[in-house]
Amino acid sequence: MSAEPAFPQGRLVLLRHGETEWSKSGQHTGTTDIPLTPVGEAAARETAGLLKAYDIVAAYVSPMTRARRTAELAGLTDYQLDDDLREWDYGAYEGLTTPQIREQLGYKWEIFRHGVVAGKTPGETVEDVAARASHVLRRVWPDLHRGDVVLVAHGHLLRILSTVWLREQPRFGAKLSLDAGSVSALGEHHGVPTIDVWNRVT
Repeated sequence: MSAEPAFPQGRLVLLRHGETEWSKSGQHTGTTDIPLTPVGEAAARETAGLLKAYDIVAAYVSPMTRARRTAELAGLTDYQLDDDLREWDYGAYEGLTTPQIREQLGYKWEIFRHGVVAGKTPGETVEDVAARASHVLRRVWPDLHRGDVVLVAHGHLLRILSTVWLREQPRFGAKLSLDAGSVSALGEHHGVPTIDVWNRVT
């Protein structure tokens, strides 16, 4: 990105997928491909109105069903799938809630601080997820010189991607709450990366 101006004029619009049964219950949903609930589908449709505020020139979407369905219900029919937008691989903690993991471990586990362990999948560190987020930002950078770009993905991934945009450590994402079906926007002010809108729901 160093060959480009410090910041383009477009904004990075973040759309977290709508509610699923696991997001509703607090279960960690990384590699498991589950659908939206009816509530999640309704919320995804409502985000179409929020997206009208942006000059969208491109959209990139996680390959998971819940993200693709959210994009389509939000009116984003012309999009590219990006595997780097998939959610954090939670390894052995896939499908478990934070209280369940804490009961297993016997201490106050927190994912950004303590990470995950391998299970049916290898799992990822927070730095692994940040590296994928960096790849996404490099790919969309040219599009941001033409207008606003939408990313439709998952809660932890989008929180970590935001820290990369803000030039913060990825663990700062622990302090960014992001609800299912929410819309956020990242931009810049005098060359400083900013959060312009955060966690807006209809």
